[in-house]
Amino acid sequence: MGVNNVPIVLYDGDCGFCNRSVAFVVKRDKTKTIHFAAIQSEFTKDLFEIKGWEKPDFSTFYFVENDVLVQKSNAALRVFSYFKMPYSMFVVFKIVPRFIRDYVYDFIAKRRQKISNGFCVVPSEEEHTRFIH
Repeated sequence: MGVNNVPIVLYDGDCGFCNRSVAFVVKRDKTKTIHFAAIQSEFTKDLFEIKGWEKPDFSTFYFVENDVLVQKSNAALRVFSYFKMPYSMFVVFKIVPRFIRDYVYDFIAKRRQKISNGFCVVPSEEEHTRFIH
């Protein structure tokens, strides 16, 4: 499955922090190729089932690129590679060991509901085509 092999961000659609993160990506994706799907969507459920991937965790940020599922800090760093400068420079954090990056990721993920609540992504008409339902 996949949507014509386009890169896809999978996010918790009920999380304000996650929705703000999606809005951040939409605004900075220089390629305009990244698509988005809520983890709660039928699309995501079907994708994980078809691929045989473990059931998704709502507190985890996923990125599907070339039919490969990447998660947590590795997913975020892959997404940064689609951004213009200066944001694309964040990929330098790949040199930090993954267990440290994921520790920081998990620390934020556990507090994401308190960090930002009540925000919904409202894509423009042009951006709407990049959201998978």
